[in-house]
Amino acid sequence: MSEVIYNRIAMLRAERGISRRQLAESLGVHYQTVGYLERGEYSPSLHLALRIAAYFEVPVEVVFSTTPFPRIGAAERGA
Repeated sequence: MSEVIYNRIAMLRAERGISRRQLAESLGVHYQTVGYLERGEYSPSLHLALRIAAYFEVPVEVVFSTTPFPRIGAAERGA
């Protein structure tokens, strides 16, 4: 059984104005790997996950989760 790893890579890239290619070059991976990660088609190794978190200067839990992240604005709508 395959375990899904959810991530916020695309959101973090968009916030910082970073392309997939720029992120990939900084991490030393192919730019398609970043796309696979963002779409959930590939789960990163622990080493790569930690490097991605370090690149964005956030804890790994901000980038990756085993449960879906809440939608942005969902808390405000329920109030």
